[in-house]
Amino acid sequence: MKKMFKSKLEEAEFEIEELAMQLADMLGVALHYAGVPEEKMPQAIDAYLEAMDEVFEDEEGEMGYEEIIKVIEHMKKTRPDLFR
Repeated sequence: MKKMFKSKLEEAEFEIEELAMQLADMLGVALHYAGVPEEKMPQAIDAYLEAMDEVFEDEEGEMGYEEIIKVIEHMKKTRPDLFR
């Protein structure tokens, strides 16, 4: 029984890691189409994480596409150096 639980847990952890990588890729795509050049992508991703805190402060909740757009718009105002 424990072995089966451990196997299921490992499988779930693997799936979570894969989803996290896909989400990171999707963020990169969103920033690319927002105008971030390839060479500035690592800085833009860090700036995005900081901007999330700035835009939503201590709010909890889901991040839908509208919230992602707000964060990127905030970045364009506060970090124009990251965009073309």
